[in-house]
Amino acid sequence: MASESHESEHPSVTLFRRYLRIRTVHPDPDYGTNPKLSSLLLNSHMDVVPVFKEHWSHDPFEAFKDAEGYIYARGAQDMKCVSIQYLEAVRRLKAEGHRFPRTIHMTFVPDEEVGGYKGMKLFVRRPEFQALRAGFALDEGLANPTDAFTVFYSERSIWWVLFISTGNPGHASRFIEDTAAEKLHKVVSLVLAFREKERQRLQSNPHLKLGAVTSVNLTKLEGGVAYNVVPAMMSAGFDFRLAPDVDPKAFEEQLQDWCRAAGKGVAFEILQKWLESRVTSIDDSDPWWAAFSGVFKDMNLTLEPEIFPAATDSRYLRAVGIPALGFSPMNRTPVLLHDHDERLHEDVFLRGIDIYARLLSALASVPALPSDG
Repeated sequence: MASESHESEHPSVTLFRRYLRIRTVHPDPDYGTNPKLSSLLLNSHMDVVPVFKEHWSHDPFEAFKDAEGYIYARGAQDMKCVSIQYLEAVRRLKAEGHRFPRTIHMTFVPDEEVGGYKGMKLFVRRPEFQALRAGFALDEGLANPTDAFTVFYSERSIWWVLFISTGNPGHASRFIEDTAAEKLHKVVSLVLAFREKERQRLQSNPHLKLGAVTSVNLTKLEGGVAYNVVPAMMSAGFDFRLAPDVDPKAFEEQLQDWCRAAGKGVAFEILQKWLESRVTSIDDSDPWWAAFSGVFKDMNLTLEPEIFPAATDSRYLRAVGIPALGFSPMNRTPVLLHDHDERLHEDVFLRGIDIYARLLSALASVPALPSDG
């Protein structure tokens, strides 16, 4: 499964690869032993977030391994590690001669780090994706600093909300009434009070995880043209992450209530909102979950199911009816995705291949289900 080298290829072939789209067709695909069954999909994204090299101990694109066995690289946790572990696990299983009833597909998609709008969101609508007949999917998760492994069965919904406040303008030397700033201050205070309430709810309940509450952060403030001019308009932008049990309609009514409470001339715009939150079953009676969790029981490993606090491509898979779990086999590892000095220990990486080999064997062997028809 190692990537091919193109160092000696003809310049015209290099040009073709660089500038033209390529579709590879296998006339004799390597299906599972029962192609009538839905397939197992292993998804990962190829893109990574930017780096600030001056804050890294080693070149972030060198994949440097230090004397202690830590591999420093952008993508070491998010999520080049998982992509390679998929490939190595499949290569091992094929080398050992294993065949499974269900076909295993691997997808490597772009643009996840910027929302997946030109990646998985479009791909799931394509006939090429539908032809995969995916019945269950694995996607990325997060590291866990404890001995346990975390698996994510749902995720919060992103809402980007811009509050716009209009009011009386004038010279900054006067006490002008009903200004945009005063009313924006009111609505910002109401939103931040809601934030504090959710924060306290999380901190007061040791059984709650971040993904189970709604978070909000003030991320943009705009307004004003000069220090001595009271602006006629100001705005504040917030990033909300709604827990799966939040009613979107009720939440939008809450936004309207905050605007009304702040005064006349205050409104909001929703720049982005996700309305198709889905939950993948983690009930022991579910065959997919039973196969997944059974591997950890057999390996005597602790599994902690959670709601993903941010967003991944899993949401697009769940939205089209494909149950998906977010899982990255990284325990005893600090969460360093998107951080300076993102790294992963080689022992954790190699153990992850072992875990995936067991997982793929179990999931690709799930017996026929009513949904397969």
